[in-house]
Amino acid sequence: MTGSRSTFRHGSLAWFLQRVTAVVLLFTLAFHFLWLHFVNHAAEVTLWGSALRMDRLSYLLLMVVFLLTAAFHGINGIYNALVNEGLSGRARRVTAWVLAIAGTILVVQGLRVSVALAGVVN
Repeated sequence: MTGSRSTFRHGSLAWFLQRVTAVVLLFTLAFHFLWLHFVNHAAEVTLWGSALRMDRLSYLLLMVVFLLTAAFHGINGIYNALVNEGLSGRARRVTAWVLAIAGTILVVQGLRVSVALAGVVN
């Protein structure tokens, strides 16, 4: 792949974080699918059951880690794919800001929902 453009310079912070979040996502997604598709079948998943699970600190923390890593991994991946396709200049800066704002809103809303669900049981 000589000559290919990539914003991921081997050994850079973005390169490292993209790989770390990929590994974390593998484990959290595996847990999610195992727990919510095999232990509890989809038809048995309810809002109340979700609130009961979120009331456990370990589950809540795992879901917050899932939220943070998925948000970073996805948004960083989208940005870098666009840059690799030739996005540059002002469009690149605007895209970076739009994705950063969208990611922040996604994380804040995800945290609000998690905390609200955890508080339903109390």
